Amino acid sequence: MPKILLAVYHSMTGGTRQMVEAACAGARQAVDAHAVQVRLLHASAAQPADVLQADGFLFATPENLAAMSGQLKDFFDRCYYAALERITARPYAAMVCAGSDGSNAVRQIERIATGWRLHAVADALIVCTHAQTPEAILAPKQIGAQDLARCSELGATLACGLELGVF
Repeated sequence: MPKILLAVYHSMTGGTRQMVEAACAGARQAVDAHAVQVRLLHASAAQPADVLQADGFLFATPENLAAMSGQLKDFFDRCYYAALERITARPYAAMVCAGSDGSNAVRQIERIATGWRLHAVADALIVCTHAQTPEAILAPKQIGAQDLARCSELGATLACGLELGVF
């Protein structure tokens, strides 16, 4: 059976979705599809069973009011206790599409991952759009090629680690 890399995301203006899609594409290109299956789920669709079946995780969120999005928080709220003590030591990484900083959203994800006893395999990837006005914050985002390449590399790292059994 292939190992499963589960990418759970929420995106309001498209930036986070572009990032997580680039990461998933990088993961799929880097490994044998028979060895690692990459599953991309919107946070509202991801269920505890998805978490329990996964061998590794990628969590992606926009920065909303200096925090992770409510939809990603809802995912963690719905899945946390069902997975507690059942996914210990599995690898994860986090991605944040931020308007200014993103570090608090990262801290929130890290705190939840610590509770689950997950193992971070890379520093969180934060892409800053510098959106500061209401119009810029609500506008559709376009993530640059360099940042998308970083996202792709993160996905490839997770997938290769799973395939090789180093995580």
